[in-house]
Amino acid sequence: MKLKIALAQINTKLGVLSANLDKHLSYIDKAKKEGVDLIIFPELALTGYILQDLVPSVAIRPNAKDPIFGPLLDASKEIDIVTSFVAEDDRHRFFIAAAYLSKGEIVHIHHKVYLPTYGLFDEGRFFAAGDKVEAFDTQFGRMGLLVCEDFWHASPPYLLWLDGAELMIFISASPSRGLTDSPKLESARWVDHINQAYASLFTTFIASTNRVGFEDGVSFWGGATIHDPNGERIATGPQYEEALTISEIDLNQLHRTRARLPLLRDERPDLVQNELKRILG
Repeated sequence: MKLKIALAQINTKLGVLSANLDKHLSYIDKAKKEGVDLIIFPELALTGYILQDLVPSVAIRPNAKDPIFGPLLDASKEIDIVTSFVAEDDRHRFFIAAAYLSKGEIVHIHHKVYLPTYGLFDEGRFFAAGDKVEAFDTQFGRMGLLVCEDFWHASPPYLLWLDGAELMIFISASPSRGLTDSPKLESARWVDHINQAYASLFTTFIASTNRVGFEDGVSFWGGATIHDPNGERIATGPQYEEALTISEIDLNQLHRTRARLPLLRDERPDLVQNELKRILG
């Protein structure tokens, strides 16, 4: 099976959901004209990232009646969509959320598990942490969805791998950090290394979308990528500019790679479970 993916690395307007929705719909329309099956937007693409005290005022309860979420659900009748927003639960806790939408329905919502609160990051002050990492079924196979800091920790991708994810979707709002003599940003270099490593270790597809633009003095670098189960980068978006990077992946590559390199077959989750019990005990 072939899957045509569009990575939408966009700039957002902080706290202006209507403008960000319009940009989503514009990019979705472009992707549909290119025959795309799945379009992926970056972390907090509907709200902007450095929200701080704006968090309660931009929170969404994702359903068809919501004026922001409803049009995206309607658009997903023709193309699968991954987007990200602030979600509010019934107990009025706020989460950095990512949703997979398809055929007018919410297929899966992931709440960001790891909230960086160091350096220029302040997420732990304003958001609650998610407590689940689950793969989910789509019309194109089983997938997993993580947000930024989630994939700087080894356990969430590992759990998605064990849970059957054949495509892992990583979305981020990664700022530009680590200027050196190298032509590549240190933050961009590390993200690329991690994506390649996970693709290789877990013999799976990794699709990564990062935002661009400036917000409250912080620059975001873009650089969307797709890696195949051999760890080869098969798509690359530009840095520091909005772009729709389109690439087609061949899901049959999973069969070819895993027949040659049966890491999943030989994995020992029972061993991991036993050793974790020992370590935690």
